[in-house]
Amino acid sequence: MDLTRRRFLAAPVALTGGLSLLAALEAHASPLPDLSTWDAVRAQFSLDPAWAHFASFFIASHPAPVRDAIETWRRAMDRDPFQVIESGMFEEESKNVPLKVQTAIAHYIGGRAEDVALTRSTTEGLALIYHGLPLRAGDEVVVTTHDHYSHHESIRLANERSGATMRKIKLYDDAKDATVDSLVSNLLAGIGPKTRVVGLTWVHSSTGMRLPIREMAKALKARHPDVLLVMDGVHGIGAVDETIATMGPDYIAAGTHKWMFAPRGTGMLWANADGWGRLRPVVPNFTEWESYTAWTEDRAPNGPTNAARVAPGGFHAFEHQWAMSAAFEMHEAMGRKRVADRIAELNTRIKQQLAGHAKIHVHTPQSPALSAGLVAFEIDGMKPEDVVKRLREEKIVASTSPYAVVYARLAGSLVNTPEEVDRAAQAVVRLAG
Repeated sequence: MDLTRRRFLAAPVALTGGLSLLAALEAHASPLPDLSTWDAVRAQFSLDPAWAHFASFFIASHPAPVRDAIETWRRAMDRDPFQVIESGMFEEESKNVPLKVQTAIAHYIGGRAEDVALTRSTTEGLALIYHGLPLRAGDEVVVTTHDHYSHHESIRLANERSGATMRKIKLYDDAKDATVDSLVSNLLAGIGPKTRVVGLTWVHSSTGMRLPIREMAKALKARHPDVLLVMDGVHGIGAVDETIATMGPDYIAAGTHKWMFAPRGTGMLWANADGWGRLRPVVPNFTEWESYTAWTEDRAPNGPTNAARVAPGGFHAFEHQWAMSAAFEMHEAMGRKRVADRIAELNTRIKQQLAGHAKIHVHTPQSPALSAGLVAFEIDGMKPEDVVKRLREEKIVASTSPYAVVYARLAGSLVNTPEEVDRAAQAVVRLAG
């Protein structure tokens, strides 16, 4: 990635005021707080202690390291916005802040910094993928009935332009009854002769199902090596012990403002070099010198598409985007396996206390291998929205799944204690009578 000569969008500038950028970089690299206990982790959040928060996956409360990073960049930009952004984006590689963020993300996901594109959400990432794929009339995109609105709509809108079609398949009737073998076989049964792309969601926010993506990707590629696999990873990254760049999908889109605790309005895309090379960029970028040089020379950019060419350009909320690395560094410090084990422990505790009640139906698989941080359930005779309202009366924040079939949800996360989990689960049991 050539970042040493860039001056687009601004004239050359002497970096006499560059200390503001250097000071921000130095402050951003300050040591993390002690995160060795879960009490210490919870202390990083400013959540209202009067409430038990079981919907933290929706959008993150910024923990202290992330808040501090945002404030550091905000102060630097407010003091000298031109030079901080000019030198942080368009000067030498050693100071390039987006590249530092990409490096932190790549280390966490097990990939390369040059294969990471910074986005603002899962929705934006999925749209960039599907609109960028070279689909045409007669091609088919297979997606599941369990995916989110943003996934289905990204495909539908892209297909309106390309002439391709979308077909939805079922992977299970009830998530709690699914197995690895049944999920793999149902996926393979859904592939047709016109299928060019498959879209999957790693963790379903509708039911809490966590798909065995490694096994599904391996089986798909073994039988249909030319079919591309796109994964929505938003509810897995930060909650599951995985290096997602090694799982098997060709493309991964994930917002990072949920389980990762990154700044609100941030996300990432990953593909390998071959994957990026297939895509057509949708939004002009501010991160590839060749794109700018080609514009000045009135020609098309040379070389294959890469992550830098796909990353959406424009001036964003850089104090948020540049603070992303603080969240990834915080997760590295906590330990990916330790975090995943804690989330599995809390949510298994919820499921165990709800299981066996005649009027409570838990739709999330009991096995931690097929679930993550969400527990979806129903109470006979109660609408899911009424369950959430009744829990709020007890200062418990729950949520409903925004799908055609709606369930109530509790999500045990790092901000919760086992005692809070017990209180929330028992409140549900009392509602069921």
